[in-house]
Amino acid sequence: MDKLLICPSILAADFRNLAAELGRVANADYIHVDVMDGHYVPNLTFGPMVARAVQDVADIPLDVHLMVTNPDECLELFVPLRPGFLTVHYEACTHLQRTLARIREAGIKAGVALNPHTPLAGLEYVLDDLDLILVMTVNPGYGGQEFIPSMEQKIAAARRLIGSRRIRLQVDGGISLDNLNRVVSLGADTIVAGSAVFQAADPMAYIDKMRAIG
Repeated sequence: MDKLLICPSILAADFRNLAAELGRVANADYIHVDVMDGHYVPNLTFGPMVARAVQDVADIPLDVHLMVTNPDECLELFVPLRPGFLTVHYEACTHLQRTLARIREAGIKAGVALNPHTPLAGLEYVLDDLDLILVMTVNPGYGGQEFIPSMEQKIAAARRLIGSRRIRLQVDGGISLDNLNRVVSLGADTIVAGSAVFQAADPMAYIDKMRAIG
């Protein structure tokens, strides 16, 4: 397996002092930015201005997750930020291959996210356009939810689908030290964690413990 990447989600950060919060996760591999439009998911978070502010403060690449109804229209807002990964939802893309190709043409790694109920079927046709598959292990929209146990088999199936391809397998939702070993054993190599990290007494030590599992 590739090196385990830890991506704290700023959705769980204290926005009263975002700069200080980002300093608490300075050893992270990526900063996960959950962009929610209040339509595709029942929550409204932040857009490119906040993402740019995160970049200005933290010397860590962004992992941008677009939970929006119109990802193709939003690409032009986030591509200029040059994130490490830019992920769109399978369910929101009418022409997924074209959307992923646009991201890659901009020199950015392209990801596709799947909600818990969404099958993997169909991804086999866009594997050559992918750098990351994100298996949502909670229903997107809110932080602090519990991991859905049935997603274990989906993670394992995604790993089988990826095979030997250089595609990261990311999981997001309810991940902590309590279940990380199991998730990694199923094939995940890129971990999004929000509440578990930011609510830890020492987030950087917590990240080190997570990384050690990989």
